[in-house]
Amino acid sequence: MKNPWVKKNPFLSMWLSGANAVAGSARGRATAAAKRAAASYWSVALSPPKPKKRKRTRR
Repeated sequence: MKNPWVKKNPFLSMWLSGANAVAGSARGRATAAAKRAAASYWSVALSPPKPKKRKRTRR
């Protein structure tokens, strides 16, 4: 008797292929967002502070 668990299933294969493509796309988007956030953080942290505006006083 053949084991049904080792039989090839084209529908499962297509489903897993699609799921893998979606997971890869999500991973790429998350990586890109993390890199942008890190670059933004370091550019702000390493830039000199902005001069404070002086308040005008009425006389």
